[in-house]
Amino acid sequence: MKVLLVSDVFYPHTGGVPEHMLYLWKHLKLLGHNVKILAPSYGKNYPYVDEDIIRLGRAIKIPKNKSVAVLTFGLMIPWKLRRFLANENFDIVHIHGPVAPVLPYFVLKYSHAKNFVTFHSAHEDSLGYVMWEPVLEQYFRKIDGMIAVSEVARDSVSKYFHGDYRIIPNGIDTSRFRPGLEPIPELSQYSPKILFVGRFEPRKGLKYLLQAFPLIIEAFPSVKLIVVGRGILERYYRRYVEEHIKEHVIFTGHASPEDLPRYYASCDIYCSPATGQESFGIVLLEAMATTIPIAASDISGYKRVMEDGKEGLFFKACDIRSLADKIIYMLKNRDMMARMGKQGRQKALTYDWKLVTKQVVAYYKEVLGKEK
Repeated sequence: MKVLLVSDVFYPHTGGVPEHMLYLWKHLKLLGHNVKILAPSYGKNYPYVDEDIIRLGRAIKIPKNKSVAVLTFGLMIPWKLRRFLANENFDIVHIHGPVAPVLPYFVLKYSHAKNFVTFHSAHEDSLGYVMWEPVLEQYFRKIDGMIAVSEVARDSVSKYFHGDYRIIPNGIDTSRFRPGLEPIPELSQYSPKILFVGRFEPRKGLKYLLQAFPLIIEAFPSVKLIVVGRGILERYYRRYVEEHIKEHVIFTGHASPEDLPRYYASCDIYCSPATGQESFGIVLLEAMATTIPIAASDISGYKRVMEDGKEGLFFKACDIRSLADKIIYMLKNRDMMARMGKQGRQKALTYDWKLVTKQVVAYYKEVLGKEK
């Protein structure tokens, strides 16, 4: 099959959607399909440069819902896109993220292929869908297959656009994230270590972990917090690091794709204090795949992936005391942590990208077969 994956959001902008698209692209190609990615340019796109990654328009980042949204700008996009689709003659067009301006909207408008959309987001209300519903409704009729990465993502969009949604989860590369990886040498001198990985934006909840950390230090005076990520709010979050705990918090900046799994392998517990609007939790799978036990907020999207007491422990979202208590309890029970790590690895294997990609292909063929 000839497949086009489309989104306004792709690397080098980090996040769940770019990760999902990148691995789906790779594994579809491994199965012998002809696959291209269509996304905007971020200026410096290296190392995500390939003849099958087509850049159209320029990406602009704007604040939205305690996160960052991406819009694509370019006066020639409609004309160039219509010509591109006509020349390529794809069998499948697969959009990732909301059906909204710019690339997803125009791709659906001009596509003559079978059209699929994967919805990744979790939200209580969408002002964009409310405002644009009359316009988008006509294009939703062109969608042949609707996928959601979880029930949470499905429920977020289905109240605006009804239909038959197929649940196909995010995947994880279990050969990249695996046990036995070489730790980061500079971190080997510290113990114990708690890891945070994520963009510096409010919904990731980093401030609650920073506020809870003095309580954890009281129980474990040598503990370190390793913060991996970047964002325009870094200076804002550093203000939550009180003077007497500065030596306990290490901001590493952005981790390369090669080093990211090694940060998990370097730490004892992965903590995700997200406040909500997480439909799935790829970071939880990354931790599980490397056999690292998890302390996570008890939001709906995370409950789709992790079971309390098995791969880790849930704490009450936005509750500093609850967060600290669960991490302290885990650090005091090392045998339990080891058991959680092993159970996490087994769970992660069921989400391997090889298996997830086969589910996507089966759905493609199911929809294509209906026209025969």
